[in-house]
Amino acid sequence: MKIFRCSALLILLPFLISCGNDDSPERIRDTESNGRTIDPTHTVEILTEDRQETVAEVNVALAQTENERNRGLMEVQEMDFDTGMYFIFEDERERSFWMVNTPLSLDIIYMDSNDRIVRIHTNTTPYSDRQIPSESPAQYVLEVNAGFVREYDIREGMHVVLNQ
Repeated sequence: MKIFRCSALLILLPFLISCGNDDSPERIRDTESNGRTIDPTHTVEILTEDRQETVAEVNVALAQTENERNRGLMEVQEMDFDTGMYFIFEDERERSFWMVNTPLSLDIIYMDSNDRIVRIHTNTTPYSDRQIPSESPAQYVLEVNAGFVREYDIREGMHVVLNQ
């Protein structure tokens, strides 16, 4: 009897795993020639410390579910310069990202629950398993192409606001 249950579970396991994938086709799709691409559905504005001036705008795909956040920009080989991914977490705490299976060099921007930038890491190393920590509590993360932060002189203390 136990052998039958284990065999049935092994047969169903691939199906159960594939049912748990929350990557929506309208936001992220696989392509044969260039790996994954992202289709932005929202924009974010990066504002000065006093929130009076927009420094930059980024078209973003949202990563809201655990599966979307875990996959992030893995296998994405190219994106427009003003495109990125905006990660939304349920709570604010110290976070850490890595670049495993990510071929692009990125700038990673961590924000707290008040949308204030608390930490920036620039020019990350593709495919690296080195942890890239927020070093402060963060609830949101914005990943953009390497060089974006420098191009727009984005600094800690500025704000990133998601446009709905």
